[in-house]
Amino acid sequence: MVTRLSNFFLRTLREDPADAEVASHRLLVRAGYIRRQAPGIFAWLPLGLRVKARIETIVREEMAAAGAFEVHFPALLPREPYEVTNRWTEYGDGIFRLQDRKGADYLLAPTHEEMFTLLVKDLYSSYKDLPLTIYQIQDKYRDEARPRAGLLRGREFTMKDAYSFDYTDEGLDASYMAQRDAYERIFRRLGLEYVIVQADAGAMGGSRSEEFLHPTPIGEDTFVRSEGGYAANVEAFTTTIPAAVPFDGLPDPVIFDSPNTPTIQTLVDHANAVLGGEYSAADTLKNVVLALTHLDGRRELVVVGLPGDRDVDDKRVEVAFAPAEVEPATEDDFEKNPLLVKGYIGPWSETGAILGEESATGIRYLLDPRVVDGTAWITGANIDQKHVHSLVAGRDFAADGFIEVATVRAGDPAPDGSGPVELARGMEIGHVFQLGRKYADALGLKVLDENGKLVTVTMGSYGIGITRILAIIAELNNDEKGLVWPSAVAPFDVHVVATGKDEVAYGLADAIAARLEAAGLDVLYDDRPKVSPGVKFGDAELIGVPQIVIVGRGAADGEVELWDRRTGDRDVLPVDQALVRLTERP
Repeated sequence: MVTRLSNFFLRTLREDPADAEVASHRLLVRAGYIRRQAPGIFAWLPLGLRVKARIETIVREEMAAAGAFEVHFPALLPREPYEVTNRWTEYGDGIFRLQDRKGADYLLAPTHEEMFTLLVKDLYSSYKDLPLTIYQIQDKYRDEARPRAGLLRGREFTMKDAYSFDYTDEGLDASYMAQRDAYERIFRRLGLEYVIVQADAGAMGGSRSEEFLHPTPIGEDTFVRSEGGYAANVEAFTTTIPAAVPFDGLPDPVIFDSPNTPTIQTLVDHANAVLGGEYSAADTLKNVVLALTHLDGRRELVVVGLPGDRDVDDKRVEVAFAPAEVEPATEDDFEKNPLLVKGYIGPWSETGAILGEESATGIRYLLDPRVVDGTAWITGANIDQKHVHSLVAGRDFAADGFIEVATVRAGDPAPDGSGPVELARGMEIGHVFQLGRKYADALGLKVLDENGKLVTVTMGSYGIGITRILAIIAELNNDEKGLVWPSAVAPFDVHVVATGKDEVAYGLADAIAARLEAAGLDVLYDDRPKVSPGVKFGDAELIGVPQIVIVGRGAADGEVELWDRRTGDRDVLPVDQALVRLTERP
């Protein structure tokens, strides 16, 4: 049936929403696709649901081609399975928890690993039942502290999440690649550029983890890539560790006065002035104090030492110390730890710890991997207004461990030896994990193998952000007038616009809409009788259907104007020629 605008549920807006930060948010609201209900929560209107359904259709087709079967779980889930896997606690404030009238705990699902695992445990018991891949398209809920950018980062969002079940590692590898290949087909069909990068598994757990990132300046993820083919999120980037340096014959550490030098730059300037060298920030050892809040509520301070020409990267810190929450140490933390001399902290003290004993500050000390044995540093002496030079790693100080939290820079060597890396911004559109046996172990998912022996099932997890992809496509396909949808996901194939007051035009438009619909196209027909052509054209541009047919002054001569929103081309054609062009399949 032709969709007529005269009775369609749609109101377009002439003004941008006040809270819109990006083009997709602004245009999806103005064109009547979504409406804000609360921060990070949107209602879906008919146009938005049509685009969403088209994306989901592409996903379902490729999931079927990859051998996956669709199921559907509730969004409201009981606490107990998440308690068993410890994620009820690990998610911290990131999930919505609630109780029913009897006081039983529930959550709005942020993800469904536990439920998929328990479903298969309930129904399958033999290796003959495997491999199996099942998936759902379902809404997820996460209590984002700062929901923003419309659908790009919300509290409620739609995901496709698939899970594979195998009883051998080789089977998991095959299932993983089947889903990975399906993702590539999906993104190509959607017209989305993507980069596959190594990623951290985070709260999901597991071993192999790769993200599909769409490169975009508004992306919230930074990733690195080399000309040789290496690609990774900054969180998953690993430092190429330099070789250790022999320290035989190196001078002993020397404490020197360094008044008013609490920053790296002031320290470098002072060192060059008083020590007579040509020091740079790379010769200094910066020591950053961080406060960790563990899941049990315990607060712990750690000191991280890294070359002074690097900063701490917030996302790398978050991953490195997960599931603990991390923040900079406060003034109160420093007051409670008098051995921390703010601005002059170091791993060594002439009156304090020596190699192999407790750190000079009495606080756990972690080092950047670049600080290898034999390297000499200028750093704090743990005395107010004093630093030390010629402090040698492995001789004068050691660490309680090494940690990857320093910023990654363009030109850093790729860990696989494929050359220097460059940095770019991207938006996550898909993520594939080899979960392994984490959830199957926790929830007791085992099957009998060929020898009648119980073996633990190994799993994979594969997610695609449906609503995020919709927003990204909108972000990529618009102009100053409105949205310009690609044909694969547009809410309608053709937008017929009848203009003027001539009944001949409306009669011809009716006939054209009917013929297009009979040819298998989805048709939006602007048949509003008392709306000016300017308003109709403005709505057509804003809504963004890629092909527009204008039926107006040439109707009496059997001519229409065919307007391609993607290219801007506008051609006056006889009706039959216009219909042939519109019904030609690419």
